[in-house]
Formats: sequence, structure tokens, C-alpha cells
Amino acid sequence: MIGFVRRSAAAAVLALALLTGAVMAAGGGIPAAARPEDVGFSSDRLPRIHETVQRYLESGQLAGAVTLVARRGKVAHFEAHGVADLASKAPMRKDAIFRIASMSKPVTGVAIAMLMEEGKLRLTDPVSRFVPEFKEMQVAVIKPGYVAPPAPAGQQPPIPDYYTVPATREITVRDLLTHTSGLESGTIGNRVGGRIAPRDVTRTLADQIPKLAKVPLDFQPGSQWTYSLLAGMDTLSRIVEITSGMTYEQFLKQRVFDPLGMKDTGFYVTPDKAARVAVLYNRTRQGGIEKAETPAWLSTKTFFSGGGGLWSTAEDYAQFAQMLANGGELNGRRLLSPRTIEYMATNHVGELYNGAGAGARVQGMGFGLSMEVVLDNVRANRRTSNGSFGWDGAFGTHFWVDPKEKLIGVLMVQTAGTGITRDFENAVMQAIVD
Repeated sequence: MIGFVRRSAAAAVLALALLTGAVMAAGGGIPAAARPEDVGFSSDRLPRIHETVQRYLESGQLAGAVTLVARRGKVAHFEAHGVADLASKAPMRKDAIFRIASMSKPVTGVAIAMLMEEGKLRLTDPVSRFVPEFKEMQVAVIKPGYVAPPAPAGQQPPIPDYYTVPATREITVRDLLTHTSGLESGTIGNRVGGRIAPRDVTRTLADQIPKLAKVPLDFQPGSQWTYSLLAGMDTLSRIVEITSGMTYEQFLKQRVFDPLGMKDTGFYVTPDKAARVAVLYNRTRQGGIEKAETPAWLSTKTFFSGGGGLWSTAEDYAQFAQMLANGGELNGRRLLSPRTIEYMATNHVGELYNGAGAGARVQGMGFGLSMEVVLDNVRANRRTSNGSFGWDGAFGTHFWVDPKEKLIGVLMVQTAGTGITRDFENAVMQAIVD
């Protein structure tokens, strides 16, 4: 058990803070609720969020976390838990900066939707309209009868024997947004992509994205859903650059981050903010955690990955989530229309969605434009309402928007695979009493 994490006394302090309304607003953009009851939460039940996170701290599965919940446009819970660094025991800060990985993808989805509203692109546009190299794609097909040999311990199995056939149609902007393009979306594409189009983060999107067209697709476009870890959304980032005339970094800063007051979100951390970065940890086989190295693609100032390159804080990302919850607007700054937000949060893939890393369709879930959508929360075994939408990050971060409850939740951690995501959702939903 980790000796320095806050225990029952801290929980009591938190409960008192909640009862007296001592909850900070997020980044000055989302006002604080005077009392949890003012936005339909129970002051007795809301501290269970703290208790939930505390269990993960005390079991050694997490070093620290930041949690934020807003309802009806007001912050009801905002807390830093544990430490940002196990070695130094530096306390976690509410303004700690996290690697949000694939929580970058919904930001990319919003950028594309903004350009769609402006008439600069259509979801049905072929990617080749913007990057001509994608005009005639090939699809990898595993040779009949191929049986994968056993892989040596700790190593990946060999790349399957395969041949290629022409794609039956071009991949589209919608395919990239919904992970139905086949671009680096499976065993062959992900494995051979590193050889055919090695990811060089010292270069730019303009240099790197055309090379992805040489990688065979993993399936015919639109025929299935399989997660494209980075390539699909990175290609969309390049499309934003081409249609806007700005670098992707410039577009996000001018069109998304500055209007929303997201002052600590970007593709790299400046030296004056480095002390606020939470340490990244991997899980160990023994059930604990150990310090991990930050991937090189999270430290580049030239390759702006819309698939997973952003750093952010709980406060900043709450601004983004609240904009979505408000139908595209925050504090008088409108990024998108309410109808566009509804369209993004609608299932676009029919029965295809099988979840990142899952081998079979996830029951009760669908996938919209860059985010998953709860269609049937009973079948999906999710506590959030039908119509809720959101996404995760590879290092454990999570957010969701619940339009029915007028609620947003943001969870920032830096350890993957702990299981805290669903427990956090449960702790939030059980606290709603009105």
C-alpha cells in the first residue's frame, strides 16, 4: 500500500468542501456550483468519486489523478488526487498537464466539422481530393490457408503472407473519422506501415502523410470498423492544413483552443510549464506501476498528430467537453452549430463498431464522427445515458458528454488499463439525485 496517499482525513475535508460549495470553476470558463444540490447532485454521494480514486491510489495502481464533473453548465466536482510523481512525491495539482493521446481525436473531429460547416470539404470527399497519393489504394488479403507460426516469447508473430487487390472504392473523409477506412487498421497495415512509411516525427504532416498511401489497407473501405491508432486521424490533420492554409497547430490554437480558453493545451509543453507535467507510468506484472518514457511523437514541434499528439489539463479539456455539451458554444464563442454536434454524436457505422482492441462488436454501442456513442446502456453495461458520447486516451484519460443529464465528466490519469474509467462513471452517475 502506498503510504503517502491521502486517506480518510482527506476524504472528510473533501466532503466538507463539497458541502460548503468550495468547488473551483474550470479555467474561468465554466462557473462553479455553489452547492452540489444546485445542479442535482447529492453532497453525501458526490464524495464517492474521491473514494473511488482513492482505492486505486492505495492499491498502487495509480500515482494520481484529476477528476472534474460539471452539470447544467456548472462545475460540481474538481479535485486533484495523489501525486504527480512517485519518486519526488510531488502532490498532484489541479492544473497538472497530461498526455491525452487519443483524446486528441475528438478535437480533430471538431476541426473537420468546422471546415465542413464552412463548405471547404464534405464527409463524402475522397481523401485523394486533398492528398492525390491516396487515389488508387491497395487492400491486403491474407493468403488462403495461412497459419501463423508460434511467436517467440515476448515477440510479435511474423507478418502474415498476403497479396494485394485494388480497393473497390476510394477512402473518404468520413471513413477516416469513423475508423472504417482500413488505413493502418489491423495486423498487416500496422506491421508493414512502419517499414513502408516509417513515422518520422522530425518531419511534417506534409512530408509524411503522402507516404501512408503506400501502405496497403487492411480491409475494403467501409466494410468494417477497426481502430486506426494514429494514421487515419493524422491524415485528417493534414486535410485541415490543406483546406485552411494553416499548420494544424495554428488552426487548433486560433480556431479551437484560444476561443475556448484552453491555455494549457498543445502539441508540446513549454519549459515554463514542464514542472506541471504528471509522470507517465506503465503497469507491472506484479500489479504495481513503474515510470515509463514519453513517446517521441509527444515531444515534436513539427509533426502535429491529430491522432494522439496533444497535451492538456482537466480544466482545459472540460472547456472542450462543455462546448460539445452546449451544442457547439462556450461563453459566447460558437465553434459549431447544435445540429452539427448532434450529427457528430450519431452512430455512423451501423452494426460495425467493435471497440478499440475488441474482437467482436461491442453490444449497445455505436461510433460517430471521432467518438463512440452509447446506443443502449443496458446492453453496453454502461451507467451513462443513451446518447452519451466520448472517448479515451491510451494513457488512461477519459471524457464523456451526457446530453440527457446535461453533464460532462473528465478523468485525467497517466496509467493505462486500470479499470478506473467505468468506476469513475458509476461514481458520478450514482451521485445524481435530481
